[in-house]
Amino acid sequence: MGRLARWSAAKRAADLEGSPRVRVASPADFFAAARAEFDPAPVWAGELYLEFHRGTYTSQARTKQGNRRSEALLHEAELWAATAAVRTGAEYPAEELREAWRTVLLQQFHDILPGSSIGWVHDQAVENYALVARLLEGIIDSSFSALGGGAPAVVVNAAPFAVDGVPAGGAGVPVRGQDARLERDGGGFRLINDRIAVTVDADGLIPSIVEAATGREVLPPGSRANLLQLFRDTPVQWDAWDVDIEYRLSSEDLTALESMEIAAQTPEAVSLRLTRRFGSSTVVQTLTLAAGSPALDIETRIDWRERQRMLKLAFPVDVHTTSARSEIQFGHLERPTHTNTSWDVARFETSAHRWVHVGESGFGVGVANDATYGHDITRHEREGGGTYSLVRQTLLRAPVFPDPEADQGEHTLRSAIVVGGVQAAIEQGYRLNLPPRRATAEVEPLVASTSPAAVIETVKLAEDGSGDVIVRLYESCGARATTTVAAGFPHRGIQRTDLLERELGAAEATFTLRPFELVTLRFSRG
Repeated sequence: MGRLARWSAAKRAADLEGSPRVRVASPADFFAAARAEFDPAPVWAGELYLEFHRGTYTSQARTKQGNRRSEALLHEAELWAATAAVRTGAEYPAEELREAWRTVLLQQFHDILPGSSIGWVHDQAVENYALVARLLEGIIDSSFSALGGGAPAVVVNAAPFAVDGVPAGGAGVPVRGQDARLERDGGGFRLINDRIAVTVDADGLIPSIVEAATGREVLPPGSRANLLQLFRDTPVQWDAWDVDIEYRLSSEDLTALESMEIAAQTPEAVSLRLTRRFGSSTVVQTLTLAAGSPALDIETRIDWRERQRMLKLAFPVDVHTTSARSEIQFGHLERPTHTNTSWDVARFETSAHRWVHVGESGFGVGVANDATYGHDITRHEREGGGTYSLVRQTLLRAPVFPDPEADQGEHTLRSAIVVGGVQAAIEQGYRLNLPPRRATAEVEPLVASTSPAAVIETVKLAEDGSGDVIVRLYESCGARATTTVAAGFPHRGIQRTDLLERELGAAEATFTLRPFELVTLRFSRG
């Protein structure tokens, strides 16, 4: 039934004998009526976990990758276009940005982004994402051209944190830590910088990651990270939609290595390239440790030719905990990793945005991604006593219904394992999804937050065409954070607004955010 038909049916049902009376009203009217009828209403705290359709976190990886990349490009295009408009008077491409947003939001419709449509739909989605990418890359390039002014080539950073000394939302010359180096270690290698030392064995797996500052081993005894695992994936029903817990009974560790070679060896970074073959598929991984980085980057290129199989990437972590944190919009949530109740058991596959994190007091490890939403994080007995956490990213599935060619072909997925607290995981998630660019531009940040926990997520111009600057930030670590939002441009005042940019009242540049609070500020320039 089309929209007009539904609208006509709703109008007829307003006074149709024998039918429930239907009244068309706004969401605000609905919730006001619900509150009047059910006050006080019951409140559910935490996640409403659907014990169903867990495969939708992973099915149709190209669609999910297109969505993630579009979100990142929209962030960049708004930031650099706003910067160019304020700094140089360049025209702000408001209508082009709205067009891109409309396309991306349409693609998030059920069943497109979940990966449960027929093949034609996903082919069209990939084409749409390519059009969005071209549009937004054009806006970014035009913004840098306006900001150029004959400046030398520099690194520009769209992430909300400084990267290698390049300020958030600004440009500069990277300043890295102690040089990275590569050493032979038996049949394998050691990748070392001043933050971590990573051992890669003759199988291309990682038996050790040591934090330099403390000498602490990240991995539990007898374990190896960067382990690809292949599973039989034949849900009882709804092939593209579901993952059944019985998949765990069919694990195959992909340890056979065809080749391992040095891909790069410079003071800036060292890399190894690993090649594996299994079934009808090929995997080429590049492990990279950059100077001064607390993270090992893992690029996984896969020519995927399996059917009804699922591929996971495993990272055992030597921390004793009963929970894990997973990023969601504007914050993160904590989920149990134990199986005390049937509710806990049912969470055998969960979703996360850019990162997950497991930790003890004063120590933790994050696993970040650039397009992987499905994860499972479990608790296991540790050799020598205690427990450890096993973090796995679900890289690919291969359902045969409703699209018999789902996910067949080539994919490139990026991950990072980072030693540190939740803040480190947050920063690595942004770094993977908003990598620095090289440009010929002079870029001073428009705004800056003095608290690392108060993350500036969006910088754009107002939708009303006034030229005012909109800054959206949130508290990211789950604690109160006091910050000052410093504006690097003249302005008359600051207003706090809602998400639709409707003013709520005057605001100060210095304020305290509650845990996970989301704040939108309007800096008036007129």
